[in-house]
Amino acid sequence: MAGRRAQAAVASGSLVSDEIIVDLIHAELNNIAGRSWLLDGFPRNIMQAQALDSMLEAVGQPLNAVVNLDVPEGVILQRIIERYVHVSSGRVYNLSYNPPKVSGIDDVTGEPLEHRPDDNPESFKRRLEQYHAVTQPLLNYYHSMGVLTSFSGSTSDIIFPQFYAFLDQRFE
Repeated sequence: MAGRRAQAAVASGSLVSDEIIVDLIHAELNNIAGRSWLLDGFPRNIMQAQALDSMLEAVGQPLNAVVNLDVPEGVILQRIIERYVHVSSGRVYNLSYNPPKVSGIDDVTGEPLEHRPDDNPESFKRRLEQYHAVTQPLLNYYHSMGVLTSFSGSTSDIIFPQFYAFLDQRFE
């Protein structure tokens, strides 16, 4: 049910509401009850975090950890500016670290790649302001609960070993 509501919202060009997202997460958590799991990109705001807390409390499963990846804004901007996408497959290329074999052409299909019109410094600045306005209170919330761990770095080669060591230690 929630999946269909989410699909309808996306198809109409609307954002998927907090209520629908929470319903989707709730349904999925019920499906994986008793197993380990990782959420990426959820919760995105305090309302969603509190809803997640309620879901976990209802099943007696505490939140183990919240991970924040702290990447310099300049690095993120450069990745966005250099990002090209093969729309039909979702393949993503980056001119610096994952370029296509032929500039502007998908390696698999030979079809043209697209650069999203909002992948520019002006849009990035607006998205970043929105991100900070919503995310900082969320980070503060999880910090106050003692479950937040942040990893800093400019590449996955720097961040991933930190993250892996944390998971290995935390969930032996």
